This record gives sequence, C-alpha cells and structure tokens, in this order.
Amino acid sequence: MDKEGRVLTLGIESSCDETSAAVVADGRFVLSNIISSQVEIHKPFGGVVPEIASRKHVEAIIGVIDAAVREANVSLSEIDRIGVTFGPGLIGALLVGLSAAKALSYTLSKPLVPVHHIEGHIAANFIEYKDLEPPFVCLVVSGGHSHIIDCRAYGDFKVLGRTRDDAAGEAFDKISRALGLGYPGGPAVDRLAKEGNPHAIDFPRVRFGGSLDFSFSGVKTAVLNYMNNTKAKGEAVPPADLCASFQKAVVDILVENLMKASEQTGYGKICLAGGVAANSCLRAEAQRAAEKAGAAFFRPSPVLCTDNGAMIACAAHFVGESRTAGADLNAAANVSIECLSGLFDKVANE
Repeated sequence: MDKEGRVLTLGIESSCDETSAAVVADGRFVLSNIISSQVEIHKPFGGVVPEIASRKHVEAIIGVIDAAVREANVSLSEIDRIGVTFGPGLIGALLVGLSAAKALSYTLSKPLVPVHHIEGHIAANFIEYKDLEPPFVCLVVSGGHSHIIDCRAYGDFKVLGRTRDDAAGEAFDKISRALGLGYPGGPAVDRLAKEGNPHAIDFPRVRFGGSLDFSFSGVKTAVLNYMNNTKAKGEAVPPADLCASFQKAVVDILVENLMKASEQTGYGKICLAGGVAANSCLRAEAQRAAEKAGAAFFRPSPVLCTDNGAMIACAAHFVGESRTAGADLNAAANVSIECLSGLFDKVANE
C-alpha cells in the first residue's frame, strides 16, 4: 500500500512474445505498464519461435520489472501482491515470468496470485471502464484464442463458445503470410481491408446449429483456394478486396455468436478483449450490433488489447483475497479458464 492508501499490484506477463510488467493501483488505475515486444525479432520467421521467445524473456524480465516499479514511483516494499500469468501460453516463456514472480513473492513476503491469460485480457476492460462490474459477456479473440465467456463474477467464468480449430488471429496471420503482407498479420490485413470491397468475394461462414462455437480453418482454406485458382487462371489476386472479404466473413460470425450469447444471458453488457479486439472492423460491427440490441458495449484501448502486465495486475487485484499460490506453482501450457476454482493445488503438484 502506498502513501495514499492505495492497494498496489505488480503484474507480470510473459506468455508469448511480450515481456511486460505493470503496477496498478486499486485494480483500475495504471501507474506503469512496461512492454518489451519481440515482434521485430520474430518477423523474419513469420511467427513466434518459442525457444527464441524464452531466451528474450530471460534477457528482458529484470529490466522490465525494474522499469515498471520506477515509472510507478513506488518501492517494492509498497507492493501488496504480485500477479503473474501462469497459463496458457508457451511453456518456456511462461516459466520466465513465473520464476521472477515467485522470487519476488518469496523475498518480499508478498502474496503470489496466479492469473489465467484469458482472464487477464477480460480484465483490461476494468482498466478502461472504471465503473464496469460483472456480470457481462466477453468475446476474447487473439492469435491463440477465440472464446465467448460468461463473466459471472470476478474470477468466475463459463465458456459459452470457442473455436474448434484455428483461432481468429491465427487465420489472420496465415492469410497475411500468403499475401506477403508480413507479420503480425492482423494489423496488416486490417489496414489493407480498408481499401477493399468487403462484398467482393463471398467466403464461407461456419455455423454449428445451436452451438456458439467457431471454426476458422474453412474460411482460411477458402481464401487460399481462391488465391490459387485465380493465379492458375493467369489473373491477378485483388489483395484489398480479398482482405476485406475475408475480414468480413470472420467478423460476421464473431459478432453473430457474441450477440446470441448476449441474448441468452440477458446481461445487457458486451465486452471485447484480446489482440484481435483491436481490429477496426470488429470494433465497429460489435458496437453497431450492441447498440441495435440496446446493450452496453465495452472494449479496451488498442494498447490494452495486446499482452500486457497491467491487465494481469488488474485481474490479480480482484481475485487476490481468495486466490493465492505457493512457490511450488507451475506453469500450464494449456488450462481452461473454467477450472480456476480449486485448480492451483493440482497445477502446483503436476
């Protein structure tokens, strides 16, 4: 607790290719949010190389934590708890942040709060909107996840729908690579799509009857087949129209299922989260659908859509009184957000 009586949480995130640490006061107010990105390092490979990511986290983690504490103008002794992403993610990358958090927790005698990565993305909305409280429905979309989550209370989640194959962000990256637009693919496709006609090419939308699940492997394959067939005819592939049409196909089904989930729960509050939540088309279409349905709409600023320590600190603040772990806590490459209650003894002993 600082001189002003605010509860301070240090959040640490290293699940993929961003090393980040942040200090957040009272769960809502960001005092610092330091992000060391590896995008330029992985760009030549067209995606994240796990071993390289782990090594770069090792190089960056201490400096990033130090910078976060300094920028917040607090001392480590004033930190009340330490939140850290324990999963899901790249196991080597997760272990770097987790090891640093456990070392700080032990030496400072501060509680260690494990945070699920998707839970962190959802919590970014609490930073952006100081009055937002559960329950609400949240669409979490990124390179590794495409989930519709019933956020019943702080730390209490139910998955209403998820992808059965590729995540939405993964599909964006693969189409970007096929078009030679580079990595990361999401922003590149979004930029080029603004120059194209979203109705130029009718790509498929996959629906599963009464289920809210997604599938993006089909639309990805349809785009690749369209490109190959067009080239085989000796015709030029229209990149702007292709990006706009592909993006619309993905966004249409994301928003459609999100609105069905909102209607099912009846909460009247809809949130976006995750890296793909920065997509301009998704933000606009989700807001339009929410307004049409008379629901309140929330989405984080683009900087809070990416992986960052502030979202982890925020999530840790709201569950810190009921969820702590010891030094034997381990990282988990794959773990469901629905299993958080009573999970940590199991994870720690695996």
